[in-house]
Amino acid sequence: MSGHLKAFIAILLIGIVAILGYKFALPTLRDAWQRETSDAAATKGKITIGVDNWVGYFPLCSPEMRRRARAEGWVVACEDDQADYAARFKRLADGELDFAVATIDAYLLNGAKLDFPAAIILVIDESKGGDAIVARRASVPTLDALKRAEAARIAFTPGSPSEHLLKSVGTHFDLPQLARPRGSWRVESEGSTDALARLTRGEVEVAVLWEPDVSKALADPAYVKLIGTDDTDKLIVDVLLASRRVVQEQPAAITMLLEQYFETLRAYDAAPAKLRGELGEASGADAAQVEAMLSGVRWATLNENGGLWFGVTPSGLPEEEGLVRAINGAVAVLTAVGDFDANPLPDQDPYRLTNRQFVADLYLRDRDGAPDRGQATASLSRPFEPLDEDAWSRLAEVGTLKIEPIGFARGTASLDDDSRTALDAIATKLGHYPNYRLMIRGHTGTGGDAAANLELSKRRAEAVLEHLATRYDMDPDRIRALGYGASRPLPRLANESDRAYAYRLPRVEFALLAD
Repeated sequence: MSGHLKAFIAILLIGIVAILGYKFALPTLRDAWQRETSDAAATKGKITIGVDNWVGYFPLCSPEMRRRARAEGWVVACEDDQADYAARFKRLADGELDFAVATIDAYLLNGAKLDFPAAIILVIDESKGGDAIVARRASVPTLDALKRAEAARIAFTPGSPSEHLLKSVGTHFDLPQLARPRGSWRVESEGSTDALARLTRGEVEVAVLWEPDVSKALADPAYVKLIGTDDTDKLIVDVLLASRRVVQEQPAAITMLLEQYFETLRAYDAAPAKLRGELGEASGADAAQVEAMLSGVRWATLNENGGLWFGVTPSGLPEEEGLVRAINGAVAVLTAVGDFDANPLPDQDPYRLTNRQFVADLYLRDRDGAPDRGQATASLSRPFEPLDEDAWSRLAEVGTLKIEPIGFARGTASLDDDSRTALDAIATKLGHYPNYRLMIRGHTGTGGDAAANLELSKRRAEAVLEHLATRYDMDPDRIRALGYGASRPLPRLANESDRAYAYRLPRVEFALLAD
């Protein structure tokens, strides 16, 4: 091949490469040119957040938030994936999203498969009435009635926060049918409205709903609320997660996002009509529907995030760490129902999922005194009004908690170490239901003197009351202890031996009561 031909081929190849390079680089060059000749020249970057249309996420993606972020030089883009959590966390792990929102249980279920690709940097809200278990009053009037009606059909939306409410209640109140992955009781619905329709058509006896469908169902006296998140604490908690890449490489973006998010909450708190107007426009809901949506959610403030959820103090020593308690509670439920064979957290350490640095910096810088505990969700120590005998008798029973046996030395009311451990587990469950009173019922076996059994059962119930009241600062007006002796024996199980039956009879039961 001659030198001229080689030179020609080389020039031709260079030309082709130049043309192709120009063709593919042109959009980038145009984009840069537009950016440099417009107000976008001051933009520091774009933040992408994976979301769905739950009302609790509205402030994060609201017009107010976008305006504030833009003023700081950032573009906030919320990408709605229709609650496809698996896809959301895969995109987060792959670097396609910077942030994502989810309930704690959803992150556990989906993040474990991806080695937990993000850290929780903010508690957004807690469901407070937004989700509820509603039943046909004539067939399932209480949770304990559901315990007896194992064949009752339940409509629910798989993968939703309402399903986690169902799992939690099943675990805490000893409803074993809810832990079965299959069964005739399961009627999977396509959202809350579909579940409500199945309930009203008589296809199911129970439905797990969210607002505004909860309010629609309860407007008909034929239906009753068995339990709702308005009476729970740290059960369904929404959080903001930052990818670990962003935590390491773009901490300034996280600080900006949280600063402007809390400013957005303050702005909406000062102008509630603006919040309702922008929410209605974004969701297409009418005024009544907007009110129903807002009634089921309460956003966590900066003070609450710092002092109550992340446990930040000026001394650096953590106080109440509600976020860690919520993570551990969700792990316990998901393990109990078989979603996990064992604790899925790395080293069983909930702190591997959290990063308090950003909230702590803002909280300690901006706080004006003590944490905003007056607005905080009630805890085990919340006060109750005293009741007389007649008022106690008129309380509605919500359900009986599932517990491990509370053991006593034979013929005594002295708690042993195993019993105290079991009571610690009970206190953890009670912490999720702060609005209910507690009836402690003591029972004995059928042998021996009836009067002595009655007295012994009462002393045992009172020993449990004293332990809970002193160790957990529970208001004595919230708790009542009664002894029944051998007057309320348990039903005997099929093929149960005399010895096994006699072992189950001495017991302490915990019933939740609603005012």
